[in-house]
Amino acid sequence: MTKGSASAASDAGPNSRDLILDAARSLVTSQGYDGMSVSDLCARSGLPASSIYYHFGNKLGVLAALLDRTFQELHAQFPNPASFREGDPLDRFEAWVTTACASLDRRPDYLRLLLAVSVGRHKDTEMVRSTVRRIRDYAHTSWAEALTPVFAPDGGTENEELVDRLAVLGRAMTDGLAVTNSFDGLSYSAHVAPFVAMVRALAAETDRAVPVTSDAAGA
Repeated sequence: MTKGSASAASDAGPNSRDLILDAARSLVTSQGYDGMSVSDLCARSGLPASSIYYHFGNKLGVLAALLDRTFQELHAQFPNPASFREGDPLDRFEAWVTTACASLDRRPDYLRLLLAVSVGRHKDTEMVRSTVRRIRDYAHTSWAEALTPVFAPDGGTENEELVDRLAVLGRAMTDGLAVTNSFDGLSYSAHVAPFVAMVRALAAETDRAVPVTSDAAGA
């Protein structure tokens, strides 16, 4: 360990990492990432710059760690689609979307931060890009798992592309609602009913579009 690292470690108490991330969250919320300097982090957290470099390497490291921690906090309360077992597939899907949007309403800072990072000038930095990619892949998988019982209840692949496109649309909806929530104060939960109605209508159209089998035709 170098002398500088040893000095930084001596400043790094058991809660110093969280203190820095708490300061970063406050600063990003009020000033944006580009307005957050290391000196701001030091002033807000009460810790020296050596602690910031020791824990995170640089300012981008703080951003990636903040995004990851916020994701872990949301993940702890975000519903697993497989946990909804009561009712038919459409009712289970509606229950999942309702619960998921309620979780996002409790943490509006999460998607605002994710959206800001995803389109910011630092989005192509490997440290940030890999964190954003992992979070967005998780969101896409959750939507797909919630939609699959509706459009492929028997595990078939005939509607796999439709499920994938709807998962992309669902994720895009929550991305966009992060902006709507920020500017207009509208909740995620307020948009559950229209999206569920669209999925129900698509499910009905899909059922009607299923080809009639030869056995059914001869019945």
